[in-house]
Amino acid sequence: MVLAESEIATTPHVAVVSSPGMGHIIPLFEFARCLVTLHGLHVSFLNITTEASTAQMQLLHSPNLPSGLDVVDLPLVDLSTLAFDVCKELSIPVYSFCTTSAAFLAFSLYIPTMDREIEGEYVDLPEPVRLPGCSRVRIEDLLDQVRDRKNDEYKWYKYHVSRLPKAAGILVNTWEDLEPIALGAIRENPVYTEIPTPQIYPVGPLIKDIEPLTASDVDCLAWLDKQPTDSVIFIALGSGGTLSTQQLTEFAWGLELSGQRFIWVVRLPSDIACDMASFFCAGDGEAINDGREMEYLPEGFLERTKEVGLVVSSWAPQVAVLSHPSTGAFVSHCGWNSSLESVRCGVPMIGWPLYAEQRMNATMLMEDVGVLTKPVVEPGQKTIGRLEIERLMRTAIEGEEGKACRRKAKELKESAGKTLSIGGASYESLSHLAKQWKAY
Repeated sequence: MVLAESEIATTPHVAVVSSPGMGHIIPLFEFARCLVTLHGLHVSFLNITTEASTAQMQLLHSPNLPSGLDVVDLPLVDLSTLAFDVCKELSIPVYSFCTTSAAFLAFSLYIPTMDREIEGEYVDLPEPVRLPGCSRVRIEDLLDQVRDRKNDEYKWYKYHVSRLPKAAGILVNTWEDLEPIALGAIRENPVYTEIPTPQIYPVGPLIKDIEPLTASDVDCLAWLDKQPTDSVIFIALGSGGTLSTQQLTEFAWGLELSGQRFIWVVRLPSDIACDMASFFCAGDGEAINDGREMEYLPEGFLERTKEVGLVVSSWAPQVAVLSHPSTGAFVSHCGWNSSLESVRCGVPMIGWPLYAEQRMNATMLMEDVGVLTKPVVEPGQKTIGRLEIERLMRTAIEGEEGKACRRKAKELKESAGKTLSIGGASYESLSHLAKQWKAY
């Protein structure tokens, strides 16, 4: 959420409020940086404090923050409704910042209409959900919050998305070349214009460009330096993504059978972690490890793959790895930040969605964008077998489908650079807003 306020005889002041969680904080903090460094605004970044990770503290409280960017820590509180109502009384414009894809924004904007027009559960519909002017949403890709309309999570989600028309505008972390279908539909389709949908401002891709490196991170990048171009598969499932013990075993065997080079971020299996922290079952939060992660890999795996692979515990410098020329594919949970980082670096993806809107992202990135491959999964199948994983890994590096995804990803890397440059569509979109706020 973005609040614009003028200050008498001083630089215009913008308050940026992020929901907790790195998936929201990273793009909004990069947005705040851009407002300060590129557009000359004063920004207060309001950080709703939780049990913050080390990475979050390093990001928000770095000694190298630009002058004009202030971080203000607040107690845990829901500011979403309060901000809209208070700012309306004060005549301060409030903008919404969408940290997901434009395709998911289109789905969210359409939820109140679906709620009025569709009887019964969405998961019982006989065919995919038809979004006006957009690609269809497969029933199996629906996010968990809309799978049970009697659930409080669905009611809360519907309440929040129904308030989007109250915003003065909606900023989206995407760009024209990546999502022309969804952006065009939101702007032009009568269903969306009659909502009425506020003006859309694509300002992405905003990703974390700089991250501090630990000694193990440096070792990881040094290992990459020794590998051929586009040869390494990077496997990392976000800050909270884990696999079950059975799936971890199958993944390891499939990876080994493929013979491909890899960097794999291994975490404690989800069925073990659920005994330690309940949020793992919902796929939220930051993964916890207790030093036993490697014990759950097949016996002898580390020794047998040491010439082609590097296994790291818990975390790797994702942007640095993705931007390295040796990285040729990315096994991703398809969170929107990770997806943007991968495309921004020109790296194709193997989709391994786990929760939230990640299944929708994976399908869109495969069918509409062409930068992702996915495993073939039978209905009701919970564990993907080693032979399918072997096929996926080989295809990503050696197969024609993988090479086509790589070409498309590299095209979009160039497009992303252009859209963020002076004169590019995303740069000018944000510049237009900044000028409005300065004149406010």
